Amino acid sequence: MSLATKLREWLETDFPSHDQMENLRYYKYAAVDKSYLTKYVLRHYWNWAITLFPMWIAPNLITLIGLFFMIFNVLLVALYVPEFGTDAPGWIYLSFAIGLWLYSTFDNVDGKQARRTGSSSPLGELFDHGCDALNTTYLVVLQLAALGLGQTPSLMVVFAVTTMAGFYMSTAEEYYTGVLYLGVVNGPTEGIVITCLGFLWSWLYGAASWHVPLDTVSSVSWLATFLPNGTTAAQLLVWSTFGLFIFMHCPAVAMSVYEACMKKRLAPGEVAMTSFLPMAIFALAQYYWAMSPDSIVMVDHHFFLFVLANGTLFGFMVSSIIFAHLTKSPFPNITALATPVVVMAVLVNAPSIIGIRLLPPSLELVILWLEWIVCTVVYGVWAVLVIDGFCDYLGIRCLVIPAHKPIDDALVAAEQGDASPSSNESQYRTFT
Repeated sequence: MSLATKLREWLETDFPSHDQMENLRYYKYAAVDKSYLTKYVLRHYWNWAITLFPMWIAPNLITLIGLFFMIFNVLLVALYVPEFGTDAPGWIYLSFAIGLWLYSTFDNVDGKQARRTGSSSPLGELFDHGCDALNTTYLVVLQLAALGLGQTPSLMVVFAVTTMAGFYMSTAEEYYTGVLYLGVVNGPTEGIVITCLGFLWSWLYGAASWHVPLDTVSSVSWLATFLPNGTTAAQLLVWSTFGLFIFMHCPAVAMSVYEACMKKRLAPGEVAMTSFLPMAIFALAQYYWAMSPDSIVMVDHHFFLFVLANGTLFGFMVSSIIFAHLTKSPFPNITALATPVVVMAVLVNAPSIIGIRLLPPSLELVILWLEWIVCTVVYGVWAVLVIDGFCDYLGIRCLVIPAHKPIDDALVAAEQGDASPSSNESQYRTFT
């Protein structure tokens, strides 16, 4: 008896349901990547990189190995700089850059491996995006460490919440439009390259260099004239990221989802209330929880645990949306998932609201640990059930390529030619 079968018996559930699995028949992968960096540079690098992988290695295994590069670096942060200070040994920032670049490489060649081995399936998209959801949190941890943002708590929270919200909105957009859209400048491409360069800068000059006021650096003094006195590179980076999210990413996603609603005759207001408002509440709850003067998160330097706990919950939220997209299911109840964080935000701010402390500091730490553990277990059980359901219905194995799978010569040729299924609007991969 498999683990998934035992879990279903113990939980008395048939999740995922037969109807949800039947909807996989209508699965159609569609993606648009307008990045010039992808088209003219990285595509050629990925086409070369895929030749280094043997034909027997499963695409999902490539994805998983890539994620372990990031997990390794998160462990380095836990060991050397859990408070996100500027005193970490320089070599770990080099490790961050190498790990992120390898993750990005593996993340982009897994689809090519699926196509050239004839093993493309809806599970591949779920597995890939699920790992991306977790990696969003891991990347935040590395960025906070490389920027030495432990000195400025508010910047840590803003940067972490903005990064999560950006990925969430893109995922929700794909749910309604059916297309994964990457613009001319996008996070998974240009964002990764810029972040790797930032890690290399920290390796060469130290994380403390991000906190030097720009008006004291002669080579960029012209830039400082447009900024408040004493602005640092770290502040500029964080607030620029927030500004791009608010004034560019949000409007673009809103317009795209609105157009999809008009085509599908959905009420835009209802979509906003069920899909985007819960994330806004989740983001604000995280901010007010972490920044409360009566919380231990910043006062006792527990933001590392805070990010991992809420990041794991975030990964579950996003993976649930991806699952709903693939199985044509209703949008998941994100409000219910975010409720524990909202409750904690209220409890830790009780002294400021009603003048009574409702949550002892020691209990808050216990709750943080419990949140991380419970979210990890729940997410893990959910993932086991979903992966088993997909594999059983599709007749495949998650981390192994069946020996009888045919190679898709047409798609291999497309990968090596001018057209690429991952970057061409007219290319779709349909499961049959």
